[in-house]
Amino acid sequence: MSPPPSTAPEVTTSTSTSTSPSPHPRKDTPDTPATSAHPSSSNASQTRLAASGAASSAELASLKIKLKAALRQFPDFPSPGILFEDILPIFADPTLHLALVRALELHVAQLNEKPDIVVGLDARGFLFGPSLALRLGAGFVPVRKQGKLPGPCETAGYEKEYGTDFFQMQSDAVKAGQKVLVVDDIIATGGSAAAAGSLVKKLGATLIGYVFMLELDFLKGRDKLDAPVLTLLSSQEK
Repeated sequence: MSPPPSTAPEVTTSTSTSTSPSPHPRKDTPDTPATSAHPSSSNASQTRLAASGAASSAELASLKIKLKAALRQFPDFPSPGILFEDILPIFADPTLHLALVRALELHVAQLNEKPDIVVGLDARGFLFGPSLALRLGAGFVPVRKQGKLPGPCETAGYEKEYGTDFFQMQSDAVKAGQKVLVVDDIIATGGSAAAAGSLVKKLGATLIGYVFMLELDFLKGRDKLDAPVLTLLSSQEK
C-alpha cells in the first residue's frame, strides 16, 4: 500500500514597512519549530510501516504453503464419505510447529486488537492454543466437554449430527471486559465454536474473534459466528 500524500504546512509571511530602519529588527512572532519544516519524516514512517506490512504478508504466504504441504488426508474416516484432515504431522516437527505459531500470530495481527485470553476448544484447540497465547502475551483458558472441569461452570449446548452436546467453561476463567480470542483446529458447521463464543460473552468478556487452522468452506460454519473469523488454510471442495 502506498503511503497517502502528505500536505506541506502552509507558511505565512508578512512584510512590514518602517520609515526608520533599525539594524536589529524586532521579532514579533516566535521562530517556527524546525520539525514543522520536515514533513518528510512522516512520509518515511509511513513508508516503513507499508514495507513492514508487505514483508509480513509475504512471510505469512510462505508459511501457509509450508503448512498446507504438511497436512495428510484420510478418506472415509471416521465414517464413510468423510475426508479426514490430519494436522498431527505439524506438531511432530518442531520447525513446522514454530511455523504454525508464527503464522497464527501474523494472522491474529489482522484483528488489530491484542487478546487478554486465548480460549481453546476441546480437544485439538489445546494443541496450539497455549503456544499461541504465550506468543501473544495472553493467558490460556480451555473450553471442555461437560463434566470435565471442576468447580462452578457455565454451560452451552450445540447441535451435532447425532444430537446435542455441551461445552463448559469455569465461571471464573475470564473476567468481565477482558478481550478473548477463540481458537480451534477446524471450523466445519460452526456449532461448537458458536457455543464457546456464547460462554465467553455469558461471563462478561469481549469476544474479539475466532481463529482456525482449517476451514471446510462448503459447510458455511462462519455464518453462525458473530465475531470476525480468521482461517489460516481453506480446505476441501464439496
